[in-house]
Amino acid sequence: MNDHPALGDSWIGRQRKSLLSNRHYKWYVVGMLWWISFFNYADRQAVFSVFPLLKEQMELSPVELGLLGSAFAWVYGLGAPFAGLVVDRVRRKTAILGGLHVWSVICLATASSRTFAQLLLFRAAEGIGETFYYPASMSMLSDYHGNRTRSTALGIHQTSVYAGTIGGGFFAGLIGEHYGWQWSFVVFGLLGILLGVLLHGLLLEPQRGAADAVDPTGSPLAAIQRLPVRVTLKLIWATPTACCLMFAFMCAMFVNMVLLSWMPDFLHVRFHLSVTRAALYATLFPQLASMAAAPLGGMLADWLRQRTPTGRILVQAFAVMCGAPFVFFCGRVESLGEILPLLAAWGAFKGFYDANIFAAVYEVIPPAARGSTAGFMNMVGWLAGGATAPVVIGYIAQHRGMPFAISSASFFYIASGVLLLVGGLVFLKRDLTGLRATVVKTGHLD
Repeated sequence: MNDHPALGDSWIGRQRKSLLSNRHYKWYVVGMLWWISFFNYADRQAVFSVFPLLKEQMELSPVELGLLGSAFAWVYGLGAPFAGLVVDRVRRKTAILGGLHVWSVICLATASSRTFAQLLLFRAAEGIGETFYYPASMSMLSDYHGNRTRSTALGIHQTSVYAGTIGGGFFAGLIGEHYGWQWSFVVFGLLGILLGVLLHGLLLEPQRGAADAVDPTGSPLAAIQRLPVRVTLKLIWATPTACCLMFAFMCAMFVNMVLLSWMPDFLHVRFHLSVTRAALYATLFPQLASMAAAPLGGMLADWLRQRTPTGRILVQAFAVMCGAPFVFFCGRVESLGEILPLLAAWGAFKGFYDANIFAAVYEVIPPAARGSTAGFMNMVGWLAGGATAPVVIGYIAQHRGMPFAISSASFFYIASGVLLLVGGLVFLKRDLTGLRATVVKTGHLD
């Protein structure tokens, strides 16, 4: 482990060494990153909960509202590969906390918007700070947790996404309804800045590949410490398993953004709920179910991984295939009492999938390229999936109605399941054998 080695035997240096020697510290890291991820998602979810207020005050069309979701996703996705490459070459702690401060300041500034163009600009700019978080945090956690606990740790961390979505959705709607939509962004922005200050001295940088080097179930992939950019890109795109998982993530992200961006407005219009109740129901039921399912999905995947290399991918394929019917019927039911359990089931299967997004692809990616891989996954997922979903669903809803648009998203889950099965059953064994053989023979990737 190395975090400010120049501090030597100073009091701060000794305290940091003490933290690193604590066998529970790797779980403390999960907790610290959990709170950062909470605000990562609370900030981005806030705008969706105030769609009805923005629609009324700024007289925005469904397509313009969709663009607010897509603008963030475009910048987030376009910046993700660059962010991933940077993360593999700098301290992850710097990228994580720096990104937290940037997106929190932009979130705070969003409250000053007076026109659609200004609001669109700030929504897009927020993606700049947030795009660094996931490549950096997933890479950091993979160096604290080896194959025995990696999916479990990432599954627990994943619950912050759902908690942040619930918190961002509910409190943004509540604050917006009583004090105006601007105050939602003021509150979340200030709290994010404060969190970054508090965690500065507690979050420590791990050595790359540390968990793989000591984990008895790990692989020799940890031997690769640094890769040139060209080799990193070749490694990612020449690994069919990684490509299948990326495009499966793209399809899953499309479905996810339908839930995040349009469900509050769908419930508000279809069932005549208040802004606050619509935001609460659209987030609470699916996200709580995801929170319960994600750690279970992580533990199940870690257990299966000890028995077969395809364990994590099989859990993901099972999740999206089972989740597809619930997505479909969410757009077909006629009463609030019918849709709420469907939303919960949708969320539960989503949690099983989400817990293994990065743990699964890291099976075939060495530690030196994990930040870049997460960056490219975010690019593919957010640009082709997340960025298109709000606008596509808004367009379909404008011509065929929102119920039809919601149901049509289920077919993207089916496509995701097919890609996962192809990656896990057709390519995974070959990719694992080929990559490990190259590393053992040469100590690097040609």
